Amino acid sequence: MRITDLFSKRQAKLRGEVPDVFVYDKMPQELRVQVVHIFKDYLGNETEVYRRNGLVSGAYEFIVNTLCREYGIFKLPSAREYGDRDYVTELFNFVLSEKSTERVLDAVELGSRIIDVHSRKWEYRHRQDAADEADAALAELNARFQQHGFGFRFETGNIIRIDSEVVHAEVVKPALALLHDTKYRGAEAEFHKAFEHHRHGRTKEALADCLKSLESTMKAVAAHRKWKHDPHATAKPLLDLMFEKQLIPQLWSQHFSGLRGMLESGVPTARNRLGGHGQGPEVVTVPQHFVAFALHQTAAAIVFLANAEAALPR
Repeated sequence: MRITDLFSKRQAKLRGEVPDVFVYDKMPQELRVQVVHIFKDYLGNETEVYRRNGLVSGAYEFIVNTLCREYGIFKLPSAREYGDRDYVTELFNFVLSEKSTERVLDAVELGSRIIDVHSRKWEYRHRQDAADEADAALAELNARFQQHGFGFRFETGNIIRIDSEVVHAEVVKPALALLHDTKYRGAEAEFHKAFEHHRHGRTKEALADCLKSLESTMKAVAAHRKWKHDPHATAKPLLDLMFEKQLIPQLWSQHFSGLRGMLESGVPTARNRLGGHGQGPEVVTVPQHFVAFALHQTAAAIVFLANAEAALPR
């Protein structure tokens, strides 16, 4: 990871100039430049990509064309109006000059996915140095986000919004790792969708996908254990099944009664009251900090359920 502890950085820390509150709506220019450096170091130009890491050639062309297709345009705003396309310059100028932070993150996410996925293609798995370089590049990206107090991270193929470094490290990241198991793929997709909604400020949709992810996790546990259950069951009967099957042992029922209360009345109730049903004549506003709390509740519940299932005797 190419991060140097410069004298000026140490002095800024001593003066208390290190950001202690995350920002989400504006990506610092210094961070944009550092993203370009990371892409240049790892992806290089088209020839260097093919020679060094065995990645598919045309990485920059793929990123640019994907963005153009999704945005409904022919060239990124930074591209030259005439002449041959220079996809490297077009992408980097877009990252450096695009006013929409969300669109810059689109480009960062696509580039990071290429670094993450292509270096691990099966024909290059014997190349440990390629995987190490990818890990270092993505670790630097997340470290740069943290350095600037920019409230996002690249995790398991997606840029996600974070609201607390401690909660993310201790709860959200373990949940993402557990959900990456094939039996939890449905829950993983819904959990990522909840974070995507949170990132874009779609608070009610984020709450709805929190509940879907929680329900899908319990259905995956039940299916893996071959416990009879309604495939269309909602949170309440699924939670009853988890306790009936002693996913939480009866010996500890008193200690975990609080957890059951949280699972039954926390995320599900939050979704039912604020996000899942008709809101009536007045517009219901769900604050971002409430969604962050619901996401963290969901993550903690997923970690517990997955670990408890793994610990049950066969």
